[in-house]
Amino acid sequence: MFRPSQGTNLVFDSAGNLYGETAVGGASGDGTVFRLTPNSDGTWTEEVLYTFTGGSDGGNPSGRLGLDAAGNLYGTASSGGAGYGVVFELTPNSDGTWTENVLHSFTLKDGSDPLSGVTLDTAGNLYGTTSLGGILNCQSRDGGCGVAFKLDTSRKYSVLHKFANHPGANPYVSPILDAAGNLYGATHAGGPADAGVIFKLAPASNGTWAFTVLHVFQGKPAEQPDARLVLDKAGNLYGTTSNSSANGSGGVVFEITP
Repeated sequence: MFRPSQGTNLVFDSAGNLYGETAVGGASGDGTVFRLTPNSDGTWTEEVLYTFTGGSDGGNPSGRLGLDAAGNLYGTASSGGAGYGVVFELTPNSDGTWTENVLHSFTLKDGSDPLSGVTLDTAGNLYGTTSLGGILNCQSRDGGCGVAFKLDTSRKYSVLHKFANHPGANPYVSPILDAAGNLYGATHAGGPADAGVIFKLAPASNGTWAFTVLHVFQGKPAEQPDARLVLDKAGNLYGTTSNSSANGSGGVVFEITP
């Protein structure tokens, strides 16, 4: 048995195989990436594709895996690398093994502790968030308030936004994309009530990104959005919070309408 990482998402390939992560376990105890292959009798066969060591290759993977058309996997590990986590790629080899390549090792000032995993666009760019790092000593948050980042198709890393508590701090999940290339996401904390926000990042022609807060949680009736958002065809956003003052710690399901 394995223990899935908090907030992990299973990903299907075109053959119906499932891919996911465990935050711990494996030979070094620092997590794994696995594949589940369906069998004709209804059972599934598990295969560990990669075991993290917690060193330069990263450790404790978490969040959403990305899968491209060539079968490569992309994700984030919240520890290892230079000490603050990594963005990684796993490439399948002809002999059935997989090779890991670290695409970016976080340095604290450009992000730390990525829990989000990644989102791929149609061109192959990668987007994600880090829960810490960026602006340090951010409103008494010694580890920083987190960043939103991009790795372009050449795998050049850039910070799209550094969170600053007011508004929004400590994003835990990867952003989603609309057809125009805008990013939407959530922060666990920050804002006037320190209860989190929903935000939008819109690309500009000069390469910068405009940050807009779409909703500020006030604790009543909900706070601490920790799940990846869903966007419908009409542009409505849906998500969940992990907490609610209205019903204790049960949380809510919410909709945000443009």
